[in-house]
Amino acid sequence: MLGYQVPSPDEAMLIAGGKNKGSTPFRVVTGHGAFVLPFFRKARFLTLSMMESEVDERCVTRQGIALNVRAVIAFKVGTDEASIVAAGQRFLSDQDQMSVLTGRIFAGHLRSIIGSMTVEEIVTERQKLATEVLDGSKEEMARIGLGVDALQIQSIDDGDLGYIAAMSAPHTAAIQQAAQISQSQARQAAAEAEQESQRAQAEYARQTAIVQAQYKAEVDQAQASAGQAGPLAAAKAQREVLAMQTELAQRNAELRQQQLVAEVVKPAEADAEKTRVLAKADAERMRIQAEAAASHNRVALDRMLIDQLPLIVREAAAGLNGANVNILNGASGLSEMAASLVGQGLTIFDSIRGNLNGSSAEDAGEPDAPEPERPQLGDGAHPRPD
Repeated sequence: MLGYQVPSPDEAMLIAGGKNKGSTPFRVVTGHGAFVLPFFRKARFLTLSMMESEVDERCVTRQGIALNVRAVIAFKVGTDEASIVAAGQRFLSDQDQMSVLTGRIFAGHLRSIIGSMTVEEIVTERQKLATEVLDGSKEEMARIGLGVDALQIQSIDDGDLGYIAAMSAPHTAAIQQAAQISQSQARQAAAEAEQESQRAQAEYARQTAIVQAQYKAEVDQAQASAGQAGPLAAAKAQREVLAMQTELAQRNAELRQQQLVAEVVKPAEADAEKTRVLAKADAERMRIQAEAAASHNRVALDRMLIDQLPLIVREAAAGLNGANVNILNGASGLSEMAASLVGQGLTIFDSIRGNLNGSSAEDAGEPDAPEPERPQLGDGAHPRPD
């Protein structure tokens, strides 16, 4: 837009020609734009960036010794409206004058501060010097709208006077002496370390020789023991071999004995047992056959006698033929008489059978069989002779 202007971020726009609300002679605009009426308003720009100024000043100390001091000051226009107005009124037409004026201001304060200090204080306390210069110039710099950010003392020297060098001589000598002492101590320590190393090497060599001697003695002893142990070991081994061979022979003998028992004794015992069992079986068979034969003969004889029993009874009854026999109790007595006749026949049968059995028993080697009981004639029938 025509007449609208915007300052840079590191600039302040100063607008003159209009009425301002405050007591400032112009309007200050920072960070935004503003409309500037052509022909009726005029805008100028003041830098707010960092600037620097160098000081190279010959100063005299409290001791009257001249020193050349070089310093660098970093400064800028303050950001508040009063500082901008103050700086604008002084430096807007020639802004380079800020560096020149700042250098002169700091040169004056530097001379004043150094004049109240000794060379030793200036050399050893540079930060104190810078702080006092800043504090002394702060109010003056603020009046012209400038603020100091930093002051750096770059160098201090006395030219060819040699005071600073002389001042540092004791320290240099002390440092050199300390350095020499340190070097001497270092050399001594190195020598001691070398000696210790040599002693350690000698001790190591001695210990190594002792160990080697001990090792050689142990090896010789081991070899001697091995030489002596050789025949003993051989004899011991031979004895162990003989013992093992003896044990093996005993085991072979036991195995052979077991083999003989298995192959000869056991079969012979088995054959003998077989023969004994067969003989016993044959004897038992013959006894059984003899018993069977004897039993068969008795059965045949008994059958023959039984077949003859009626004839025997008939003959006994014939003996009563014509005899005068009285029957006392009738039919019962007759039955008893018949039974008596049968009993006599059985008695005769048993007698004959006993004789035959006795002969058979004697032939067989067995005891006679007991004679069985036979019925007797009853009381109701008694034969009487005629």
